[in-house]
Amino acid sequence: MQRRSIRYTTLLLAILIGVSTFSIETDAQRRRKRRVRRAPRPVVTNPAIAPPGSEQGDGTEKIISTADENGSSVDANEEGTQPKKRVTRSGEANMQQTIDALSNQVNRLNDKLSQMQENDRSLIDMERLTRAEQRAESIRSQMLDTESKLADLQARMDQVDYSLKPENIDRSIAGYGSVHPEEARESRRRQLENEKARLQAQINLLENSRTRLQASLSTAEAEVDLLRRRIDQKQLINSSRAEPAATPDKP
Repeated sequence: MQRRSIRYTTLLLAILIGVSTFSIETDAQRRRKRRVRRAPRPVVTNPAIAPPGSEQGDGTEKIISTADENGSSVDANEEGTQPKKRVTRSGEANMQQTIDALSNQVNRLNDKLSQMQENDRSLIDMERLTRAEQRAESIRSQMLDTESKLADLQARMDQVDYSLKPENIDRSIAGYGSVHPEEARESRRRQLENEKARLQAQINLLENSRTRLQASLSTAEAEVDLLRRRIDQKQLINSSRAEPAATPDKP
């Protein structure tokens, strides 16, 4: 009997322990579920809007004004378009500024190019003037040489003419003591005439050369005068352009 009572007591204790353990676990799971559970989100429901002209049960018409909604939508549209307009205007202004800057640069480049071309033309005119002056000087030198040669030939021609006189021919052959004086005189006369013809041909060549040199000198001097006038005119134009920029503005 004692053994049976001990067994029953042990069994009851085991059952009690198991029931208490199960209840503790159940409470813990419930607490966990409560902690995990979140508050439900509020559901927003829009009230039903009756269409225009519909009647309520009380016989009165309900008018719904959409002015606020339209106004708000218009304001939203205006607010959305205004930044676009501002951006577009700023972009156009920047583009216009860029175009103006580029056009100014092009104008400055054109001015510099025209100035460079003008300077090049001035340098070319100066070079042409130098060459024309050198050519004129060379022609003058050639004319002086030609004049000097002509003077020498003319002096020799005068001597030959003087020697061709009969008395001078006789005087020139008197010292030879020839037995045939007529032949000696004729030989001397032919010699002097040949020399005179040769001198005359040289004089004619030099005179033709002097005529050509005079024409060339006239052309060179005319070109020099033209180039000098052109250069002086350009210098006057440049000085007149530089004067307004150099003078300060009067108050």
